[in-house]
Amino acid sequence: MNERIDKPLGMPISAIGQPLRRREDQRLVTGRGRFTDDFAVEGQAHAAMVRSPHPHARILRIDAAAARAMPGVLGIFTGADCLADGLTPIPHSPLPATRTDLKLTGPGGGKVFVGPHHLLAVDKARHVGEGVAMVVAESKAQALDAAETVVVEYEPLPWVADARAACATGAPPVWDEAPDNVLVDTMFGDAQAADRAFAAADHVVKMEFHIARVTAAALEPRAALGQYDAATGRYTLHAGSGGAVKQKHEIASTLGIAPERLRVLSYDVGGSFGSKNRPYVESALVLWASQKLGRPVKYTATRSEAFLSDYQGRDLVTQVELALRKDGRFLAMRASNISNCGAHCVSLSPLGKGSALITGSYAIPAASLRARAVFTHTMPTNAYRSSGRPEVTFAIERLIDTAANEMGIDRIKLRRKNLVASKAMPYTNAVGAPYDSGQYEANMDLALSLADRAGFKARRKVAAKRGRLLGLGLANYVESSIGAPKERVEITIKPEGRVTVVIGTQPSGQGHETSFAQVVADLLAVPAETIDIVMGDTDIVSVGGGSHSGRSMRHAATVIAKAAPEMIARGKQIAALVLQTAPDSINFADGRFVSTASNRTFDFLDLAKEAARIALPAELKDGLAVAADNEMHDPVFPNGCAVCEVEVDPETGDVDIVRYTSIDDVGRCINPMIVDGQTHGGIAQGIGEAMSEQCVVDSGSGQPLCGSFMDYGMPRSNTLPSFTTKIVEVLSPTNPLGIKAGGEGGTTPALAVIVSAIVDALSEFGVRDITMPATPFAVWQAIQDAKARNARQ
Repeated sequence: MNERIDKPLGMPISAIGQPLRRREDQRLVTGRGRFTDDFAVEGQAHAAMVRSPHPHARILRIDAAAARAMPGVLGIFTGADCLADGLTPIPHSPLPATRTDLKLTGPGGGKVFVGPHHLLAVDKARHVGEGVAMVVAESKAQALDAAETVVVEYEPLPWVADARAACATGAPPVWDEAPDNVLVDTMFGDAQAADRAFAAADHVVKMEFHIARVTAAALEPRAALGQYDAATGRYTLHAGSGGAVKQKHEIASTLGIAPERLRVLSYDVGGSFGSKNRPYVESALVLWASQKLGRPVKYTATRSEAFLSDYQGRDLVTQVELALRKDGRFLAMRASNISNCGAHCVSLSPLGKGSALITGSYAIPAASLRARAVFTHTMPTNAYRSSGRPEVTFAIERLIDTAANEMGIDRIKLRRKNLVASKAMPYTNAVGAPYDSGQYEANMDLALSLADRAGFKARRKVAAKRGRLLGLGLANYVESSIGAPKERVEITIKPEGRVTVVIGTQPSGQGHETSFAQVVADLLAVPAETIDIVMGDTDIVSVGGGSHSGRSMRHAATVIAKAAPEMIARGKQIAALVLQTAPDSINFADGRFVSTASNRTFDFLDLAKEAARIALPAELKDGLAVAADNEMHDPVFPNGCAVCEVEVDPETGDVDIVRYTSIDDVGRCINPMIVDGQTHGGIAQGIGEAMSEQCVVDSGSGQPLCGSFMDYGMPRSNTLPSFTTKIVEVLSPTNPLGIKAGGEGGTTPALAVIVSAIVDALSEFGVRDITMPATPFAVWQAIQDAKARNARQ
């Protein structure tokens, strides 16, 4: 556990906590961003993929003769070619790597079989959209035309897309090594204690939910530009991602080369939310093709390709039950979660992270969970904003709403009775997650106050006069943030008055160039505008975990805080040389180096200029330059509460969100303007999933039915209200600055609070639940079904 810094290094806090405008926005909005597709090199060729039209099929023959003869075609590559050249599957590391993560195991406690993810399908295609060949040509149009003429002979095979069906007896196996399609089957909690509590309970409520698939719909579809330099034997890859260093090592492994032979450049990322955090096959393929053809090769996905082959999110089936005493006290919880991994196991983060938080914000004494992951003939799933937490938050919050309704207890009072108390912190929940800090009840009260719950009844009456149904939803949430444990920073203060900060975590739109500079500015007392944050180039950045799991700000600030005392100590030595005095006579106060032996003082920028004028000893030859490494395994648990009001038109099922309030405890907030923006975006993302987004697979053919924005509903500005958001800062004891995380809180409770509000609006019909996405038709159908049930009774 790290010592917390309340007032960094004894200096006044001036940049931390300030809503500084994002410095990166000027170049981004004026077309000077460095996104992958912005890069082009002389002589580059273009790649197009041949993709499987079948969810499961044996590849009998690939005939590319006609394609090879077409104008501009430079090469056509297949899975057999990959094997012949010794290319190996992508070495995904799907199991969480920190000490405190729940440890997922294979059936019977064995090793998890993750399955090989070849760059191109070799024997079988295992989902619609899987790449079976790559065409490279002089132009993109020529590559696409040639790809259309590649003839692939398939033998269609039985397939399964649904997670529940995949683990049923007799389901078609995705991999022969996992004949029942189950790759993870692990029990957590205390099953015996939970069973005893259920046996003694006065009331039990059971529900089952399927939180369906969604896709990230990144503004820039994934892209990759690969170059091979025959003179040096080095490869260069431009590809936006969540972590250049990690992808460098994974792709180098696939190519069978030493990591130092690969340079990855990952600058601005045009949308990710986790979907670009793991390598895609095209990144390795363009590098390999570049080496074989002696030409740079570029690939950019079309929007339809992105819908067919991006890593997708969610897809969890959960059966949950809650045992209660007659006074409403929670006694125990039981859950069975099944995560759909798709055809390849890319990440088990959604299952693992969600499993740790099944009890949510509540003090439930006993719990048991069966966590399973299964293969299906669908696109792989990956961590997606707030990986796994919106799903389990939805389950526990909907369970509580239903229990309150069945027992005739006010749902707010029921929550208040069972929330984890502030005085209980740190609190370990019933499956072992160590909540670090929080004021859950105060968050709920603040949310209700800002949402004006007291005026809700009056607003409901006004809506009724207009023929509308007004509903109020509430959801508490707690999420976890851990991420890759290692991080490194290198800080150099230059004579020309600039501070260079090289760091391994990198942004995908979160404003790191601004917020990281704020931390350095405070800790070293240098102006934020003099700080240059360097990220995303593996020839400069040697270590770093990238951006995922809300880790970036906490890990960056912690390693910067570790480096700052070393920089100050080095500054004292150099100041002593400049002033020709002893280092122990130098003090650093209020951002300046001072000595009783002289009336001269220096800030860091002054000192760097002075250092350049004198001869420094060997141990100080690099001047004001330090590096620090850190490894952090302690998780933090951001938390909060959301309240939503919706207005439903009972004639059409149309739902209008009229109010939305979000309280988010992010620990110390470095830049509230950025955090508020993240909250707004997170809420919009959750609303989209709750009300319109869904990756639909046809039950008869296995074909994905969402291939464009014409058939995939996205949230839009004219369908969203102005949000009321409030940042709460309960500092975490796990890191020097007390940071938790601020990028995912808006999404985590959104599914639950939207459905809670809609169900409340439909309560007069006796509607108990509604399946997401809550489209107008789904809401209208729920009303009609309820009317029919009521007529029969």
